[in-house]
Amino acid sequence: MKIIVIGATGTLGSAVVRQLEDRGHQIVRAARRGPVRVDLEDLTSVDALFASVREVDAVICCASSGRLTPLDSPSDDDFTAGLQGKLLGQVHLVRRALPHLRDGGAIVLTSGTFEKPTPGGAFGALVNAGLDAFVRAAAIEMPRGLRLHVISPGWIAETLAGMGMDPSDGAPAADVARRYVEHIDALTPGERQP
Repeated sequence: MKIIVIGATGTLGSAVVRQLEDRGHQIVRAARRGPVRVDLEDLTSVDALFASVREVDAVICCASSGRLTPLDSPSDDDFTAGLQGKLLGQVHLVRRALPHLRDGGAIVLTSGTFEKPTPGGAFGALVNAGLDAFVRAAAIEMPRGLRLHVISPGWIAETLAGMGMDPSDGAPAADVARRYVEHIDALTPGERQP
């Protein structure tokens, strides 16, 4: 299958790409700084992606933007970082991908679920809950047997280590990547899925 992976150069995206390639899939690596450039905050780049890549079976979005920002941050822009990219960017990605996917294909987005609240994570929790709710509501509107999923990983161990935090509080990227691959493995190109 031909699969676009957005965020393919990141920790999670790289793990997803490796596992999909190991299964023989053709991967189009897309990222802000990568062989195919796309930025979810720049919708013209999303349009350009679909104009240049044809006959796609699936789109996986591992890209995320946002940071831990205290609730009392003096800047609204700092606090709401991630709204355009992670939430609205993925919503627009779904809408733009629809006419370009083969019948029976899939879109897999990324939100996030954390076992316990993290200081500075209030807005991120709002964005993730919004994505989860969007997917639940939009999945019933998908045409031509297309499927829409969201993966809600908690912390990625490698990301925590990069932030100087305890990586044992997260899951290894390879383990999380398997959840994305499971959705792709369930696809049968060209056939309508229940």
